[in-house]
Amino acid sequence: MQIHAEIVISGMVQGVGYRYFAQRKARQYNLPGYIKNLPNGNVLCEVEGDKGIIRDFIKELKIGPSFSGVSGVTVNTSPDFYGYKSFEVRF
Repeated sequence: MQIHAEIVISGMVQGVGYRYFAQRKARQYNLPGYIKNLPNGNVLCEVEGDKGIIRDFIKELKIGPSFSGVSGVTVNTSPDFYGYKSFEVRF
């Protein structure tokens, strides 16, 4: 089943290489989308793909890179697709 997932990651996730960690993982899982910092200190990630693969990707996001400290992950899914071609870090 193909889904679109909007993922908000909270905790110590800015300034610790979190976006580039997520980009590497998304490319490993072949998930298109993007990730960006939010003004409130959280990080927003959107990906599209197989539900099971996205579930595995989210498990990786909950761990994060070694200097991060993930305190929460919120996921909203939908069947709507935006047609991302690759995964990018947005600024």
